[in-house]
Formats: sequence, C-alpha cells, structure tokens
Amino acid sequence: MVKRTARAILLDFPTDDPVHGPASLVVIKRTRPGCNPYWITPGGGVEPEDRSVTDALHREVDEELGGKVVDVVPAFVDTVAHSHHEDGTLAHPHGVKVQHFFVCRLAGMDPARRHGPEVDEPRGEYEIVRLPFTREGVTAVNLVPPSLRAYLAANIEGVRALLATDL
Repeated sequence: MVKRTARAILLDFPTDDPVHGPASLVVIKRTRPGCNPYWITPGGGVEPEDRSVTDALHREVDEELGGKVVDVVPAFVDTVAHSHHEDGTLAHPHGVKVQHFFVCRLAGMDPARRHGPEVDEPRGEYEIVRLPFTREGVTAVNLVPPSLRAYLAANIEGVRALLATDL
C-alpha cells in the first residue's frame, strides 16, 4: 500500500530576490507529550477529494498555517517504509509513504485562519517557526525526515534557484 503526501519547502523572502536575498524556511515545531520536539515542513496526506498532489499541498498549507503559496515547483521525493498510522495503529505491514516535497514561496499567512485536525484536535503543540534558510539554519534543529534535512543542507543554492524568475 502506498500513501502519498505533499509537503512544502516553504520559503519567505523579505525582498524580491529569491536567488540572493535573505530567506526564511517556514516550518512547524511539533512537540508531543513525553517526546523531544521535532520540526517538520507544512503538509500532509493526499486525500481522496484532492484532485492532485499539488491541490493537497495548497489545502494542507491553508489548514496548518492559514497560508497561501505561489511558485510551486517539485523539488524532492522521498520514499520510506510506512506500516503504522500516526496514532500507532497498523496501517499496512508492507506499506510505503511517498513524500512529494515542493519548493514554494509564501504569498501570505494568517495563523488565525488555521483549521483542520492539527488545530481542532491537537496531539501536542504545533508552533509555526521561521528558520534561516541556510545550511546552519536547517541543520540547527531536528528537521524531519532526515533525508530532507540532508537534501536541504546540500542544496540551499539549488533550492533557491528553483524559484528564480528566469527558470
């Protein structure tokens, strides 16, 4: 069984220069009772009502951040074993999760508009955080999955270039 997810490598630029200007990576700091915190990119599972993985991305960013994204570009795909649901129940003994990561620009965000299961029935805390989009920034925290953390640390300039106006 294959579960698909859409996740945003969500960059916010205070200037109009996505290649050279300063940038922040918008992530969610997850703190569950009794566990060490971790940082995760906004996103989640592709639902049956989503027409595409990209539609799922827009829905998830709206739910988790009250946000809108633009300039959505596929950047990275990660496939991992996935045998259990988030609540610990068995999903499928031989399941895999295909995580589609898209680099995109934050067009706007209003955390007061957040909605969905993370807000309505939270299991722990969901704190919106901005990390410097630098090697040091993405490796200073427990950004998951580890493959994304490694990809970003090795490709800061390349990820920024995906948003260049001359692409």
